[in-house]
Amino acid sequence: MKTFLDFLRKYNFFFLFLLLEAVSFILLFRFNSYQGSVWYTAANNTAATVNKLYYEAMSYLNLGDVNGRLTHQNTLLTQENAYLRARLGELSHQPTPTELNVRQTLANYKLLDAVVVSNSTKKTNNYIVIDKGSSDGVRPEMGVVGGGGVVGIVYLTGPHYSLVIPVTNRKSSISCRVRGLGFFGYLQWSGEKLLHAYVNDIPRYAKIKKGSIVETSGYSAVFPPGIFIGRVNSVGNSPDGQSYRLDITLGTDFATLRNVCVVMTPYQAEIDTLKAHAAEQDTHDALNGLERIQ
Repeated sequence: MKTFLDFLRKYNFFFLFLLLEAVSFILLFRFNSYQGSVWYTAANNTAATVNKLYYEAMSYLNLGDVNGRLTHQNTLLTQENAYLRARLGELSHQPTPTELNVRQTLANYKLLDAVVVSNSTKKTNNYIVIDKGSSDGVRPEMGVVGGGGVVGIVYLTGPHYSLVIPVTNRKSSISCRVRGLGFFGYLQWSGEKLLHAYVNDIPRYAKIKKGSIVETSGYSAVFPPGIFIGRVNSVGNSPDGQSYRLDITLGTDFATLRNVCVVMTPYQAEIDTLKAHAAEQDTHDALNGLERIQ
């Protein structure tokens, strides 16, 4: 406190000068109209300049928030544009003969529309994820088809998504036949070219030509008979040399696959019940066999 008082005592004349100057300016601008108008004009211009600089600085500091909102709006508009383009493409799309055949074959089956949200095409064992799950009625071992024919089989289900084993997976094995000839086998992927699979164990007396249609055989509960799979590209020897091997060009283009349908077979509940009864019977027979041994 003593230091502060010494400071005031030392510079008291300077502070007195400032006080008298301030009083003089107040008297000058308050009681003289011309000087007063000059003062107010200068003060207003200065205040306006300061306010402008302040708002420009605040606007610059808020550019991050503005850019964030603009980015969000742009993302929403991009998604909406993509959705509208997709819907326009679906509405203007003319179904191919294959699509018409698939629809006719599945006329008595309930089809659940789904969208592919993930699709691998460059692996040995590819997988597809669709946006329908157990809450929509999808269960494992249900067939999945598209506009080009067979796509694959549901492997795992979650509440809202399902994992599909497509034809382009080395683990896939779909019962099929050559249309109009009755020869059947199991379709498997070669693991090399995306659109090429093969069927082994075709008898040598079978007269199969290039371009023959390969379709589902109906020997399983997954697919009904007659759904298009692909066409025979060439006929060669199977690895054991005892039968023919058919090289198949698949009808589904997995590289551009987007919209699919899950085949909701009306007999699935009955099939599941029969399988459960068969499992119970096998367990019962096994227990009886153990009792007889003992």
